[in-house]
Amino acid sequence: MEDEKTPDHTLWPAGTYRKKPVEIEAYRFDNRIWNHVPYWLTKAMSEGTVVHHANHLIIKTLEGDMRANFDDWIIKGVAGEIYPCKPNIFAATYEFATPENDDG
Repeated sequence: MEDEKTPDHTLWPAGTYRKKPVEIEAYRFDNRIWNHVPYWLTKAMSEGTVVHHANHLIIKTLEGDMRANFDDWIIKGVAGEIYPCKPNIFAATYEFATPENDDG
């Protein structure tokens, strides 16, 4: 159920839409030792959601198994879902979100 501030998207007409600005977590899958694997990806590997092979990952998604090759980005979405993204799509869709300064 949607609240009063959220319009009922089932009534929206066909047309052009823009993605909402949301922040995601991402990791570039490569073989560089300095590229630290984030906790959420390590956890997904230990749970079997992501399976590491010699030169690729298999990511189990609701749409089926997806393969991530070296230099692909692995994304943790807004609902915690994990999926791969090709570098050219990632570059066209995302920009680096600099952390806000909490010092005021």
